[in-house]
Amino acid sequence: MQFFGVPFTVFGDESLQYLNTILGKRAFIVTDKNITKLGLADLVITELKKANIECKIFDGVEPDPSIETVVKAAGIAKDFKPDWVIGLGGGSSMDTAKSALVCYVAGIGPLDMSPSEFYNLRSKAKLMCIPTTSGTGSEATWAIVLTDVAGQRKVSLGSYETMPDVAILDPLMVMSMPPQITGDTGIDALCHAIEGYTATWRTKFTDGPGLAAIRLVFQNLKKAYDNGKDEDARKEMMYAAHQAGSCFSNGMPGLGHSTGHALGGIFHTPHGRAVGLFLPYTMEYLINGSEEAVGLFAEIARFCKIGAGDDKKCALALVDAVRKLAKSVGQPLSVKETGIKREDYMKSMPDLLDRSVNEMMTSTVTRVPESEDLEKMFTYAYDGKSVDF
Repeated sequence: MQFFGVPFTVFGDESLQYLNTILGKRAFIVTDKNITKLGLADLVITELKKANIECKIFDGVEPDPSIETVVKAAGIAKDFKPDWVIGLGGGSSMDTAKSALVCYVAGIGPLDMSPSEFYNLRSKAKLMCIPTTSGTGSEATWAIVLTDVAGQRKVSLGSYETMPDVAILDPLMVMSMPPQITGDTGIDALCHAIEGYTATWRTKFTDGPGLAAIRLVFQNLKKAYDNGKDEDARKEMMYAAHQAGSCFSNGMPGLGHSTGHALGGIFHTPHGRAVGLFLPYTMEYLINGSEEAVGLFAEIARFCKIGAGDDKKCALALVDAVRKLAKSVGQPLSVKETGIKREDYMKSMPDLLDRSVNEMMTSTVTRVPESEDLEKMFTYAYDGKSVDF
């Protein structure tokens, strides 16, 4: 038995107006201070008030949200007793909203959540997510990533109950994204879709959204990065991120995420930048040792009209296209380019390896690496050297 879960999705111009049609009494909005400063939270509140829904905002979410932040949000929710919890922002805000909902309803701590437990979350509140970036796809997934500050690690959580009930994709909400965040989050979406499409947990239901998302990113990310006022490119990137989220959350991401999570947990590299950096190196690793991966990468390349020739040539052309796109939107192509010192990086190698080996995503690829290969991959990625093993 397998599952494919997606939220009820409202998309396109003026999608926020859906908010004035929902039923409820109190909405708890989880976001960050920049979103409130930009006035985006006010847009949401205005529509909710038309539905006679009382609102309360928690805007204390930080990048890579901490366990402590979730506890604060859950405490406010417990007192407010909302029947809607709304994650408004990037992946950090949406993930915080998901985790806070679990803590509020189940009365447990963020790390006590188990994917095998049923918490009956909807007995108290429904979950809605409204993204203001185009990359994490958190509004389309059950996944939660939190930061354990004391342990300097990222923790992956979630269950089928943390899939949002509703996702609203209004392009108005992403028009103010600066170029750097556009690049970081866009490459994250590409990584989600490529890894989801090639994971061993992929299904016939994940293939379609994965391929569609990849092509949309190649067609629109550079446009959105170069001209943030390009409404069509912004819309297409929103849709790409959402479909990529549907792909990987119903399948599984891969080595780019396990290695990127390790880097981000130790050196605080932004999530999208970290996983995107490792994506081409991990793709080369799979191509060098997995005929199945070669065939899947070739399918992607042909669908996106990238490269020509046999499967191997097409697969390698895809890797080259990923690097070219990343460079064109301000992404580092090596760890060295992020500013991390070699001495600090090599000193952290045992920790990088330990974290990567213990990530589930390391085991859901068509060529599962041992620690020795991972160490070589981390070393090659620092110097920007193509993987040849």
